[in-house]
Amino acid sequence: MRQFSWKSINHFFSIYWKNLIKIIGIFLITFSFFSCSFLSKADTQTETQIDPNLEAQVLQIIRNNPETILESVQNYQQRQIEQQEQEKQSLLDKMKTDPQSFIKESPVFGSASAKLVMFEFSDFQCPYCARGAATLKQFMDKHSNEIRLVYKHFPLTEIHPQATPSAKASWAAMKQGKFWEYHYALFSNQNRLGEDLYTEIAQSLNLNLEKFNSDRNSTNAQTAIDQDLEIARQLELSGTPTFVLNGELFSGALSLENFEAKLTQAQQN
Repeated sequence: MRQFSWKSINHFFSIYWKNLIKIIGIFLITFSFFSCSFLSKADTQTETQIDPNLEAQVLQIIRNNPETILESVQNYQQRQIEQQEQEKQSLLDKMKTDPQSFIKESPVFGSASAKLVMFEFSDFQCPYCARGAATLKQFMDKHSNEIRLVYKHFPLTEIHPQATPSAKASWAAMKQGKFWEYHYALFSNQNRLGEDLYTEIAQSLNLNLEKFNSDRNSTNAQTAIDQDLEIARQLELSGTPTFVLNGELFSGALSLENFEAKLTQAQQN
Protein backbone atom coordinates (compact mmCIF):
# COMPACT_ATOMS: atom_id res chain seq x y z
CA MET A 1 0.00 0.00 0.00
CA ARG A 2 1.34 3.45 -0.89
CA GLN A 3 1.42 5.92 1.98
CA PHE A 4 1.87 9.66 1.98
CA SER A 5 5.29 11.04 2.87
CA TRP A 6 6.68 14.36 3.98
CA LYS A 7 7.95 14.73 0.41
CA SER A 8 4.34 14.50 -0.75
CA ILE A 9 3.31 17.07 1.82
CA ASN A 10 6.01 19.48 0.70
CA HIS A 11 5.00 18.96 -2.92
CA PHE A 12 1.37 19.55 -2.04
CA PHE A 13 2.12 22.83 -0.25
CA SER A 14 4.57 24.02 -2.90
CA ILE A 15 1.75 23.88 -5.44
CA TYR A 16 -1.22 24.96 -3.34
CA TRP A 17 0.08 27.16 -0.53
CA LYS A 18 -0.53 30.56 -2.12
CA ASN A 19 -3.73 29.34 -3.75
CA LEU A 20 -4.92 28.07 -0.38
CA ILE A 21 -4.51 31.51 1.15
CA LYS A 22 -6.20 33.16 -1.82
CA ILE A 23 -9.07 30.69 -1.75
CA ILE A 24 -9.70 31.31 1.93
CA GLY A 25 -9.45 35.04 1.31
CA ILE A 26 -11.97 34.82 -1.51
CA PHE A 27 -14.19 32.68 0.70
CA LEU A 28 -14.14 35.31 3.43
CA ILE A 29 -14.88 38.02 0.90
CA THR A 30 -17.70 36.03 -0.65
CA PHE A 31 -19.13 35.23 2.75
CA SER A 32 -19.27 38.92 3.55
CA PHE A 33 -21.66 39.53 0.65
CA PHE A 34 -24.13 37.28 2.42
CA SER A 35 -23.67 38.92 5.78
CA CYS A 36 -24.03 42.38 7.25
CA SER A 37 -20.57 43.69 6.62
CA PHE A 38 -18.86 46.23 4.44
CA LEU A 39 -15.73 45.76 2.34
CA SER A 40 -13.65 48.61 1.11
CA LYS A 41 -12.01 48.54 -2.31
CA ALA A 42 -8.64 47.84 -0.70
CA ASP A 43 -10.07 44.80 1.06
CA THR A 44 -10.86 43.16 -2.27
CA GLN A 45 -7.31 43.37 -3.62
CA THR A 46 -6.27 39.91 -2.34
CA GLU A 47 -5.33 38.89 -5.88
CA THR A 48 -2.39 41.28 -5.93
CA GLN A 49 -1.47 41.41 -2.24
CA ILE A 50 -2.23 39.02 0.61
CA ASP A 51 -3.20 40.68 3.86
CA PRO A 52 -0.65 39.67 6.56
CA ASN A 53 -3.48 39.32 9.07
CA LEU A 54 -5.31 36.94 6.75
CA GLU A 55 -2.15 34.91 6.21
CA ALA A 56 -1.65 34.67 9.97
CA GLN A 57 -5.23 33.47 10.39
CA VAL A 58 -4.74 30.79 7.73
CA LEU A 59 -1.54 29.61 9.40
CA GLN A 60 -3.35 29.38 12.70
CA ILE A 61 -6.14 27.37 11.11
CA ILE A 62 -3.56 24.94 9.76
CA ARG A 63 -1.87 24.63 13.17
CA ASN A 64 -5.19 23.99 14.86
CA ASN A 65 -6.30 21.39 12.29
CA PRO A 66 -3.25 19.34 11.24
CA GLU A 67 -5.34 16.21 10.67
CA THR A 68 -7.37 18.07 8.05
CA ILE A 69 -4.22 19.08 6.21
CA LEU A 70 -2.88 15.52 6.28
CA GLU A 71 -6.19 14.23 5.00
CA SER A 72 -6.04 16.75 2.16
CA VAL A 73 -2.54 15.58 1.28
CA GLN A 74 -3.68 11.96 1.30
CA ASN A 75 -6.65 12.77 -0.90
CA TYR A 76 -4.46 14.75 -3.27
CA GLN A 77 -1.92 11.94 -3.53
CA GLN A 78 -4.65 9.35 -4.08
CA ARG A 79 -6.13 11.43 -6.92
CA GLN A 80 -2.68 11.71 -8.46
CA ILE A 81 -2.14 7.95 -8.25
CA GLU A 82 -5.56 7.22 -9.75
CA GLN A 83 -4.97 9.67 -12.59
CA GLN A 84 -1.56 8.15 -13.35
CA GLU A 85 -3.02 4.63 -13.34
CA GLN A 86 -5.82 5.70 -15.69
CA GLU A 87 -3.34 7.29 -18.09
CA LYS A 88 -1.12 4.21 -17.95
CA GLN A 89 -4.03 1.84 -18.61
CA SER A 90 -5.22 4.02 -21.47
CA LEU A 91 -1.78 3.76 -23.04
CA LEU A 92 -1.68 -0.02 -22.60
CA ASP A 93 -5.11 -0.32 -24.20
CA LYS A 94 -3.98 1.72 -27.18
CA MET A 95 -0.83 -0.39 -27.56
CA LYS A 96 -3.17 -3.37 -27.82
CA THR A 97 -5.74 -1.91 -30.21
CA ASP A 98 -3.43 0.28 -32.31
CA PRO A 99 0.10 -1.17 -32.06
CA GLN A 100 1.20 0.33 -35.36
CA SER A 101 1.09 3.84 -33.90
CA PHE A 102 3.77 2.72 -31.43
CA ILE A 103 5.82 0.56 -33.80
CA LYS A 104 6.58 3.27 -36.35
CA GLU A 105 10.21 2.72 -37.44
CA SER A 106 11.20 0.42 -34.57
CA PRO A 107 12.85 -2.91 -35.49
CA VAL A 108 10.37 -5.77 -35.78
CA PHE A 109 10.93 -9.53 -35.68
CA GLY A 110 8.16 -11.76 -37.00
CA SER A 111 5.55 -11.92 -39.73
CA ALA A 112 3.69 -8.75 -40.69
CA SER A 113 0.50 -10.86 -40.75
CA ALA A 114 0.88 -11.94 -37.10
CA LYS A 115 -2.12 -10.79 -35.08
CA LEU A 116 -0.30 -10.22 -31.79
CA VAL A 117 2.41 -7.68 -31.07
CA MET A 118 4.82 -7.82 -28.13
CA PHE A 119 6.89 -4.76 -27.24
CA GLU A 120 10.22 -5.31 -25.53
CA PHE A 121 11.87 -2.46 -23.61
CA SER A 122 15.52 -3.39 -23.31
CA ASP A 123 19.03 -2.16 -22.46
CA PHE A 124 22.13 -3.65 -24.13
CA GLN A 125 24.15 -3.34 -20.91
CA CYS A 126 21.47 -5.01 -18.75
CA PRO A 127 22.64 -8.52 -17.72
CA TYR A 128 19.05 -9.76 -17.47
CA CYS A 129 18.33 -8.61 -21.02
CA ALA A 130 21.41 -10.47 -22.25
CA ARG A 131 20.40 -13.55 -20.28
CA GLY A 132 16.94 -13.57 -21.83
CA ALA A 133 17.94 -12.70 -25.39
CA ALA A 134 18.69 -16.29 -26.46
CA THR A 135 15.45 -17.55 -24.91
CA LEU A 136 13.45 -14.81 -26.59
CA LYS A 137 15.03 -15.66 -29.96
CA GLN A 138 14.13 -19.31 -29.47
CA PHE A 139 10.55 -18.29 -28.68
CA MET A 140 10.29 -15.97 -31.68
CA ASP A 141 11.81 -18.50 -34.09
CA LYS A 142 9.03 -20.86 -33.08
CA HIS A 143 6.14 -18.38 -33.08
CA SER A 144 7.11 -15.71 -35.62
CA ASN A 145 3.90 -16.37 -37.59
CA GLU A 146 1.76 -15.76 -34.52
CA ILE A 147 3.42 -12.81 -32.86
CA ARG A 148 5.62 -9.86 -33.77
CA LEU A 149 8.37 -8.63 -31.46
CA VAL A 150 9.03 -4.88 -31.44
CA TYR A 151 12.27 -3.68 -29.88
CA LYS A 152 12.14 -0.45 -27.85
CA HIS A 153 15.25 1.22 -26.48
CA PHE A 154 15.24 1.77 -22.73
CA PRO A 155 18.85 2.60 -21.79
CA LEU A 156 19.26 2.85 -18.01
CA THR A 157 21.93 5.52 -18.24
CA GLU A 158 22.24 6.10 -14.50
CA ILE A 159 23.71 2.63 -13.97
CA HIS A 160 24.83 1.63 -17.50
CA PRO A 161 27.25 4.11 -19.13
CA GLN A 162 27.34 2.15 -22.41
CA ALA A 163 23.57 1.76 -22.67
CA THR A 164 22.99 4.78 -24.91
CA PRO A 165 26.12 4.39 -27.12
CA SER A 166 25.23 0.74 -27.77
CA ALA A 167 21.60 1.68 -28.49
CA LYS A 168 22.77 4.27 -31.02
CA ALA A 169 25.07 1.72 -32.64
CA SER A 170 22.22 -0.77 -32.99
CA TRP A 171 20.02 1.97 -34.45
CA ALA A 172 22.69 2.73 -37.03
CA ALA A 173 22.88 -0.98 -37.89
CA MET A 174 19.09 -0.97 -38.33
CA LYS A 175 19.46 1.77 -40.95
CA GLN A 176 21.39 -0.78 -43.00
CA GLY A 177 18.96 -3.63 -42.33
CA LYS A 178 21.12 -5.42 -39.73
CA PHE A 179 19.50 -4.56 -36.42
CA TRP A 180 18.79 -8.05 -35.13
CA GLU A 181 22.21 -9.40 -36.08
CA TYR A 182 23.85 -6.42 -34.39
CA HIS A 183 21.51 -6.76 -31.41
CA TYR A 184 22.49 -10.40 -30.76
CA ALA A 185 26.18 -9.60 -31.22
CA LEU A 186 25.97 -6.85 -28.59
CA PHE A 187 24.35 -9.17 -26.06
CA SER A 188 26.85 -11.95 -26.82
CA ASN A 189 29.74 -9.56 -26.14
CA GLN A 190 28.17 -7.52 -23.35
CA ASN A 191 31.38 -7.55 -21.31
CA ARG A 192 33.17 -5.72 -24.14
CA LEU A 193 30.73 -2.88 -24.84
CA GLY A 194 32.62 0.11 -26.19
CA GLU A 195 33.85 1.82 -29.35
CA ASP A 196 36.12 -1.02 -30.43
CA LEU A 197 33.29 -3.55 -30.25
CA TYR A 198 30.79 -1.32 -32.05
CA THR A 199 33.16 -0.96 -35.01
CA GLU A 200 34.16 -4.62 -34.90
CA ILE A 201 30.56 -5.82 -35.13
CA ALA A 202 29.80 -3.35 -37.92
CA GLN A 203 32.76 -4.65 -39.91
CA SER A 204 31.78 -8.29 -39.32
CA LEU A 205 28.31 -7.52 -40.70
CA ASN A 206 29.81 -5.74 -43.72
CA LEU A 207 28.17 -2.44 -42.86
CA ASN A 208 29.18 0.76 -44.58
CA LEU A 209 31.35 2.18 -41.79
CA GLU A 210 31.10 5.77 -42.90
CA LYS A 211 27.32 5.64 -42.91
CA PHE A 212 27.28 3.58 -39.69
CA ASN A 213 29.34 6.17 -37.80
CA SER A 214 27.39 9.06 -39.28
CA ASP A 215 24.05 7.50 -38.35
CA ARG A 216 24.93 6.55 -34.78
CA ASN A 217 26.25 10.03 -34.07
CA SER A 218 23.26 11.78 -35.62
CA THR A 219 20.49 13.64 -33.85
CA ASN A 220 18.05 11.19 -35.47
CA ALA A 221 19.52 8.33 -33.45
CA GLN A 222 19.04 10.20 -30.18
CA THR A 223 15.54 11.29 -31.21
CA ALA A 224 14.50 7.67 -31.90
CA ILE A 225 15.81 6.59 -28.49
CA ASP A 226 14.11 9.53 -26.77
CA GLN A 227 10.78 8.58 -28.35
CA ASP A 228 11.06 5.07 -26.89
CA LEU A 229 12.08 6.51 -23.53
CA GLU A 230 8.98 8.69 -23.50
CA ILE A 231 6.74 5.65 -23.91
CA ALA A 232 8.64 3.94 -21.09
CA ARG A 233 8.16 7.03 -18.93
CA GLN A 234 4.42 7.10 -19.58
CA LEU A 235 4.23 3.41 -18.65
CA GLU A 236 6.22 4.19 -15.47
CA LEU A 237 8.77 1.50 -16.28
CA SER A 238 11.69 1.18 -13.90
CA GLY A 239 13.64 -1.85 -15.11
CA THR A 240 14.59 -4.05 -18.04
CA PRO A 241 13.64 -6.19 -19.78
CA THR A 242 9.98 -5.22 -19.67
CA PHE A 243 7.34 -6.47 -22.10
CA VAL A 244 3.89 -5.35 -23.18
CA LEU A 245 1.72 -8.01 -24.81
CA ASN A 246 -1.96 -7.58 -25.58
CA GLY A 247 -2.33 -4.82 -22.98
CA GLU A 248 -0.49 -6.74 -20.25
CA LEU A 249 2.79 -5.51 -18.80
CA PHE A 250 5.35 -7.96 -17.36
CA SER A 251 9.10 -7.99 -16.81
CA GLY A 252 12.17 -10.14 -16.24
CA ALA A 253 14.28 -12.71 -18.06
CA LEU A 254 11.44 -15.15 -18.58
CA SER A 255 11.86 -18.83 -19.41
CA LEU A 256 10.61 -20.28 -22.68
CA GLU A 257 7.70 -21.82 -20.78
CA ASN A 258 6.76 -18.40 -19.38
CA PHE A 259 6.71 -16.84 -22.85
CA GLU A 260 4.63 -19.75 -24.14
CA ALA A 261 2.12 -19.23 -21.34
CA LYS A 262 1.91 -15.48 -22.03
CA LEU A 263 1.27 -16.17 -25.72
CA THR A 264 -1.48 -18.69 -24.96
CA GLN A 265 -3.13 -16.26 -22.55
CA ALA A 266 -2.99 -13.44 -25.13
CA GLN A 267 -4.49 -15.65 -27.82
CA GLN A 268 -7.42 -16.52 -25.56
CA ASN A 269 -8.22 -12.90 -24.69
